[in-house]
Amino acid sequence: MSPSPITPTPGDQPVLVAGGISDSHTWNLVYLHLLLEEHGHRVVNLGPCVPEDLLIAEALADRPALIVVSSVNGHGYHDGMRTVTRLREHPELADVPAVIGGKLGIAGPCGNDEVAALSAAGYDAVFDDSAEGVAAFRRMLDTLPQRALV
Repeated sequence: MSPSPITPTPGDQPVLVAGGISDSHTWNLVYLHLLLEEHGHRVVNLGPCVPEDLLIAEALADRPALIVVSSVNGHGYHDGMRTVTRLREHPELADVPAVIGGKLGIAGPCGNDEVAALSAAGYDAVFDDSAEGVAAFRRMLDTLPQRALV
């Protein structure tokens, strides 16, 4: 887990939530959606099995405050590397904060080398699926600008 300060552009920009391209689970995305709304963010939930082209198109259209990629199936590391590499190929998205979390490895949590590789590839933070990982994600949310709930 490598939380770092994230400073997205303030405003009414949404937070994009997406499952990895090979991950068909939805409960994690519903949880994230509700958690983000509780923290005052407008959410665009792209659902499970999100192809990189769709994520990129939505990010280019919405200019999100944050992109959250979630994995439950254990392929988050491999899916996430491919996703962030494609995302960061677009100069317009270079400064959009992106984080990944969940079950990122099929053999258990990612080690320091995998977390460092995900960060080097372009993620601003990497969260595992432990209680501490969830707590760190919540703390990161508290640092983001919020939209006023009306």
